[in-house]
Amino acid sequence: MSAISRSNEFSLLNHKPALFVLFFTEMWERFSYYGMRAIFVLFLTAPFVDGGWEWSNERALGLLGIYTSSVYLTPIIGGWIADKLTGYQKAVAFGALAMTLGHASLAFETEFMFYVGVGFLIIGNGLFKPNITSIISGLYDKFPERKDGAFTIFYMGVNSGGFLGVLLCGFLASNLSYSWGFGLAGLFMLLGMLQFWFGRAIFENIGKQPSKKVDLSDAIEEVGNEASDNDSVEYNVSANVQRDRYIVVGILAFFVVFFWAAFEQASGSMTIFARDYTQRTLTGNSALTFKIVDTLISVVPLGIITWVLIKLFRQTFSKISLSNIILGISFLSIWGFVFWKLSVILPKDTAEIEASWFLILNSLFIIALAPLFSKVWESKYNPSAAIKFAIGLILLGLGFAALSYGASTIPSGAKTASVSMIWLVLAYLLHTMGELSLSPVGLSYVSKLVPPKKIGMMFGVWYLAIAAGNFLAQKVGGYIDVIVNKYSMSTFFLIFTLVPVVAGLILILLNPMMKRMMHGVH
Repeated sequence: MSAISRSNEFSLLNHKPALFVLFFTEMWERFSYYGMRAIFVLFLTAPFVDGGWEWSNERALGLLGIYTSSVYLTPIIGGWIADKLTGYQKAVAFGALAMTLGHASLAFETEFMFYVGVGFLIIGNGLFKPNITSIISGLYDKFPERKDGAFTIFYMGVNSGGFLGVLLCGFLASNLSYSWGFGLAGLFMLLGMLQFWFGRAIFENIGKQPSKKVDLSDAIEEVGNEASDNDSVEYNVSANVQRDRYIVVGILAFFVVFFWAAFEQASGSMTIFARDYTQRTLTGNSALTFKIVDTLISVVPLGIITWVLIKLFRQTFSKISLSNIILGISFLSIWGFVFWKLSVILPKDTAEIEASWFLILNSLFIIALAPLFSKVWESKYNPSAAIKFAIGLILLGLGFAALSYGASTIPSGAKTASVSMIWLVLAYLLHTMGELSLSPVGLSYVSKLVPPKKIGMMFGVWYLAIAAGNFLAQKVGGYIDVIVNKYSMSTFFLIFTLVPVVAGLILILLNPMMKRMMHGVH
């Protein structure tokens, strides 16, 4: 391929315009996911007079645990369906449709429809999540050197959608009703689905049809030769060396469970703490400062994304005009909601912060800190896998230590309090730093330590560990009322301080052994 044709192909910010169609599709899906998740527990546990259902914290967190753990399991099935039956493009569209129906079901606010909605969301996520990334991979198969950059841009879409969803769905839930919050999530999932479907012409037929099915005789031959292939081809290592590397993956996966079991308190017990125990009404200079910060984080990222949108329109409107029109309507709607939000908040003398607002901090801190962490990992100071995971766990524990200290003034058994919001902000900062130390590098180490033939299976094991962590997060978090009543809120957060820190220290002790068992993989 000539340099000129390559230049034309990578014509939007040095990448393919098709990547940005997928960027916006993923952005709306994450908008709906994080927007809904931000108000999930708040709705279920809020008093009837406030539009909630007055579920116990334990029951609400239990349902959240089933949901958040299932979304890490169904992609394994969704990927298989796309490979064998539908192709990636139809799987993404069907997944988006199922999630749209799921959000619409939640908006009815009846118990039966709520369960139906959660079911649709789980199924839809399984079809959507693995297959949109497969389309990106296919777009860049001939340009592997550009894949890292492509997925970095795509990851920004994840975080952009995440913080916009939390910002606006939380605002509507707080100022209108929970039905409006759930409904807004569904509306943008619908628009995302339509934008994707009518933009398919730009995907170069990638994922249009299912992958070619494996011939049975080839599969039998592959199994028969697997033992002899194990020590040859790309890795050329003995069975014992590969066994050691599998053990390292297993150890890392085991500690991943502890990480997510604590980290995912964000959408559960930490949201309850924000609602019931945090001072969220600001006055004077504090209120003015918050309004300035809230305005900037509402307008600046949206302005940057709109600039990218305009550049996409210029290059693709003639080819996928209907997709562009739908995307334009989506962004005009977002700007409308943002201006309405600011018109409600800015004239007031005080600032009332929604409990869900704190969830946007994770996305904002990731956007701000990810380049710094990336530079460290590429420098001479790049630590080993075990040390990175240990750093992640210890930072996570320190975040809960901040909450434990901040909550130390809350009397035992208290139902409400007014702890400074600075402790939640500090906790989210430390948690995000922990996430950047562990989560993005986890799958990278799996791909380095496992032979190509086994990567799919080991990714499944990895996601199973994350699912287990998510389930445990809400299972353990469900004991918040029991622990607070018997001991204190500080004690509750102290548990999530000690467990990750101890796990991190154990990993530091295991580091020399694990480095040997990795046999040269860095």
